[in-house]
Amino acid sequence: MCGATEGGLSLDGVDVKKEAIIQGQVTKGGEPVGTAYVRLLDRTGEFTAEVPTSATGHFRFFAGPGEWTLRTLAPQSEPVDSKVTAATGVIAEVAVTL
Repeated sequence: MCGATEGGLSLDGVDVKKEAIIQGQVTKGGEPVGTAYVRLLDRTGEFTAEVPTSATGHFRFFAGPGEWTLRTLAPQSEPVDSKVTAATGVIAEVAVTL
């Protein structure tokens, strides 16, 4: 998360002006969750993509502009849905707490 969170995901080599980026970190009890999966659902609730979190709990999607839902799934936790808006040239940062 370039310029936001120290130790986050790097955006080196990414032309942010041309992308709609959704990224963030999954935590539980203040600690990063490296065993979670984050799903990207479109505005109708249809599955679009899924990524695992990194060891530091980070995730990133390159999405189309518009309204999205992130569904976070992790062992021994209830699923968490987060609404997010993606826009070209903007990095949408999402903090997910389990």
